[in-house]
Amino acid sequence: MRMRATVAAVSGALALSALAVPAAQADAEPGALASSVTPFGADAFGATAAADEVVGDTVIDKVTVNGGKDVVVGTTNKKTFTISVTATDPSGIEDGYAFLWHGTDIDTDVDGAIVPDAETGTCTALNARSATCKVTVVADPNENIYSNVLAGKWKVFAGALGKDGDYVLKDAYKTHSVKRYSRLTVNASPEPVKKGKTITVTGALTRANWDTGKYAGYTNQSVKLQFKKKGATTYADVKTIKSGSAGALKTTVTASTDGTFRFVFAGTSTTPAVTSSGDFVDVQ
Repeated sequence: MRMRATVAAVSGALALSALAVPAAQADAEPGALASSVTPFGADAFGATAAADEVVGDTVIDKVTVNGGKDVVVGTTNKKTFTISVTATDPSGIEDGYAFLWHGTDIDTDVDGAIVPDAETGTCTALNARSATCKVTVVADPNENIYSNVLAGKWKVFAGALGKDGDYVLKDAYKTHSVKRYSRLTVNASPEPVKKGKTITVTGALTRANWDTGKYAGYTNQSVKLQFKKKGATTYADVKTIKSGSAGALKTTVTASTDGTFRFVFAGTSTTPAVTSSGDFVDVQ
């Protein structure tokens, strides 16, 4: 089928180009990778295929990546997730396909790809006309998540094939976030402390550095300090502070009653929200 050949060519070219980048371009700036990545437009597909194309009356109804949640990747563990494509055709749906790619143009400027091993998805019919097809992909910090420039929005390629041979291909049906795993710690001291005395609350906000394979401080970020009185069920905001060098956090409060302190980070476009564990302080 033409649709199968097209998506296979797209994913194959993307995978090869992405794998070729780390060795030579790991430290390159975001826009500097285009010249090193093999273009996969007309040359890769052949003269008749296009990445964004509709033939007949096949329609993509919905695409869901990782159950709608951000894809969060650390420094060592692989992140396996599913992309679901729901599509409709009067004859029914034969196949579906999807993958993530990073860049500005699928033909000329791609610096990352997360593609499945299978050429098509596993489809489950919803009715005579519609089906949901799922593909499993893996974000690997040792392979396709190779640099911090990849954090943020990725484009979702999606395709569906009707049983009558009609098909639809969308090179950027939607976008989805791939983020750097974050960590947040807290420590309140001294413990115990006399009422009216000063409590110093410290911690650190760090996140995965895909360039080095280690965790590094996330500086100049707003982080909330929260407090929950002993016996209470909810936390209340105390103050907002900024993370400093190496993501360090430090502030002071006056001891008034027994309770638990924690830090809360709301997240950014490249880094997910994170909440520290709680640290209980006994006020005497």
